[in-house]
Amino acid sequence: MAASPGTRPRAHSPLILLIALALLLSALVALPGTALAAAAGPLTDPIPERPAASGIGLTVEEYASFPKTDPPPGPVTDPRLMRQARINYLSELPDRSGRKAVPDLNGKLYLVRDGSSPRLYLDIAATFSPAFFASRGLGQGFGFVTFDPDFRRNGRFYTVHTELASATTAVPDYRQQASTVYHGIVTEWTATDPSADTFSGTRREILRIGFTGTIHGIQQIDFNPTAGPHDPDRGLLYLAVGDGGQGVRNTEPQSLSLPHGKILRIDPRGTNSANGKYGIPPDNPYAGVPSALGEIYAYGLRDPHRFSWDPAGSHRMYVANIGQHAVESVYEVRAGDNFGWSEREGPFVFDKTATDPCDQILPLPEDDEKYGYVYPVVAYDHDPPADWNCTSDVGRAVVGGFVYRGSDLPALRGKYIFGDIVDGRLLFADTKDMRRGSGQLAQLYDLMLYDASGKRVTMRDLAQDPRVDLHFGRDAEGELYLLSKANGKIWKITGTRQFASCDTTGSRLTHVMDGRNWAPVTPSKWRFPGREAVLAEAGVQRPGPRRPYEYAVLTAGPAAYGDVRIDAEVRIDTPVETTNRDVIVVFDYQSDTRFSYVHLSQDNTIYPHNGIFVVDDADRLRIDDQWNGTTGAPPAITDTAWHKVRVVRCAGTGEIAVYVDGSKRPLMTAVDTTLASGRVGFGSFDNTGRLRGLRVSSP
Repeated sequence: MAASPGTRPRAHSPLILLIALALLLSALVALPGTALAAAAGPLTDPIPERPAASGIGLTVEEYASFPKTDPPPGPVTDPRLMRQARINYLSELPDRSGRKAVPDLNGKLYLVRDGSSPRLYLDIAATFSPAFFASRGLGQGFGFVTFDPDFRRNGRFYTVHTELASATTAVPDYRQQASTVYHGIVTEWTATDPSADTFSGTRREILRIGFTGTIHGIQQIDFNPTAGPHDPDRGLLYLAVGDGGQGVRNTEPQSLSLPHGKILRIDPRGTNSANGKYGIPPDNPYAGVPSALGEIYAYGLRDPHRFSWDPAGSHRMYVANIGQHAVESVYEVRAGDNFGWSEREGPFVFDKTATDPCDQILPLPEDDEKYGYVYPVVAYDHDPPADWNCTSDVGRAVVGGFVYRGSDLPALRGKYIFGDIVDGRLLFADTKDMRRGSGQLAQLYDLMLYDASGKRVTMRDLAQDPRVDLHFGRDAEGELYLLSKANGKIWKITGTRQFASCDTTGSRLTHVMDGRNWAPVTPSKWRFPGREAVLAEAGVQRPGPRRPYEYAVLTAGPAAYGDVRIDAEVRIDTPVETTNRDVIVVFDYQSDTRFSYVHLSQDNTIYPHNGIFVVDDADRLRIDDQWNGTTGAPPAITDTAWHKVRVVRCAGTGEIAVYVDGSKRPLMTAVDTTLASGRVGFGSFDNTGRLRGLRVSSP
């Protein structure tokens, strides 16, 4: 297909057409995949691995606070829309002015500079009233803004907003098979003076898409910021278009004749589109392919909420796709990709025909490769409580972020930072582990959070609401920002800190394995052959609070440790056939009914196992961050071999970190100030085991 005069000249070889035709044929044969997997049993916990503790904390400072707005036209009945300000992104204008743009879904476009209050740049809601609509649906309203890479010279920028179909006479360029209730509109604006802090200029509509439902409309639109002046990708606009909430019932996200459930790529300066208002880049994978939309860059998505490019290396593109009721995913994106929805949800079969919603997630069929789906590099499941009714949503939604390549946070460099919209969890994966086509998901890690005073907090604390509505932003220097719709605030990530990093390098106690240095609960059960402390006979339950049955306290050294690091090797001698076997490391010991301990077990599925606990004249209380009510951290010890263990306890902050087998990342973490100091020790609840190589370090 020859480019029209309004489209930039780009090479369009026969090879590209052949590749596109092959991709199209792949899409046409992909649909039977679900039927082939129907015999496999449904998955109730599709991704049992949970994010691991990273030990990295982010320090944040409040950057800006936005005025309260209400979703027009109203009335609003959904409490999730009743927020302070529905801000959902921050980006820096590409004009070296230092101004950042922040859209509010309720219709306001703000500009903000460092240290200044937000200033209204453009009222989108008023401009498109009365058709503008934001009072139903979490993504409805003024969804996004992006600025042309040459904005400083040409003054052009682009927005997405929604309109009620019944309130306008405009006709969509594309629509879903069912009735059209809402429109998603992409508008080009040209500022008369790009340096002005209030918009004045012209606008033109370039694309209007009809949607049946209130959810999953046009999400992010953006330019590739890594495309230099001579890069053919420079100035091309990417659009993340959701499935309108319809993919769960039909195959529209797999249809190459519709834009829904796709990533589109267009040329705003071209004219060879069906409506003549933009161009279709000739190197798009389906440009010129009969019966396919040339705008499509990738497809098979449910709600492609956010995408971004890695500023380094090959500039890989990543998109975060919000799942149905089971899996949240991040994909590496390449031209022509099919991510599988709604035949797949993440790296699993999605069975639309299942009569029981609890049976919709299935394992992949053995012949899955022939369908050509691309699977996530990062994913996590919803981890509902054991008694959750799987016919309803537990409340999880991934929010995409960025690969950090800035200079202020070296601990984050090369890591993809993202999170969960609802609960505000902050996560990362190392880009070196995000290997497309490997068949393996990258390991996920949790990030901790500290306010400017150094207090450990959560996004729920900062947002002052259990529903955070977390979003991310990035400035021209690559530094990152956190946003919450709940209270309309933005925080800048100003630094990182290592969890439980108190100084324990002043003194070290070693060579203490002689029995004269230990005070066991029951001396007859212990052996001290010289280099080991051996619990040779299992303890039995004693009167008083529920606590470990048998342990020995180290009496050598200081009477009480505050900040302390305990290094040792431990072994469980009880055979592995005993599934609940354990050993414990004691710290903050003050008496037989007041101490803390780390429980190291091969089981992590019940409350007493594999966690951090405190005994304070009452039954042991679990305090570690990893316990979610169903499972804890991955089992610490699963064999009868020796394992290195390090426990760091910082009295001033109450932070506790447990490391196993030399890992640089903690297996368990906790914050507790119940007991400020005490002795250390070793033991077990009701098993046998041993300790060697003990080193106790303190300031």
